[in-house]
Amino acid sequence: PGSGSGATGTQEPVLLFVGPGLTRAGAAFLNGYMDCGRLGGWVYIMANRYRGALYVGVTSSLAARVTQHREGTGSDYCSRRGLTRLVWAESGDAIDDCIAHEKRLKRWRREWKFALIEKANPDWQDLYDQIH
Repeated sequence: PGSGSGATGTQEPVLLFVGPGLTRAGAAFLNGYMDCGRLGGWVYIMANRYRGALYVGVTSSLAARVTQHREGTGSDYCSRRGLTRLVWAESGDAIDDCIAHEKRLKRWRREWKFALIEKANPDWQDLYDQIH
């Protein structure tokens, strides 16, 4: 991120995720990772409610994939459990790295996943409107 002075042609990033219950660190984290124009892929977590059922997935197009989940066409698992809330996402420069990260996260204990989500999104807000 640039200094915003304009001397180098760089600008400060715009914080997209600011709201009640979302920490400043969480907003900065998500701002860095929710840039929809980046190449590579995304690892993301869907939930049905605060500390409810979870789904860890990977995609090359986050907005399109979350839309599928919300419409009930993303996966049978999400559809059966009503997982329509995007609660966490992280981008990667290479889809292979994203797939490996997704596989690691799927092996994590639920409590570890909760901690990951709550570090950036303590109130488990649905982040869909921020990416769509």
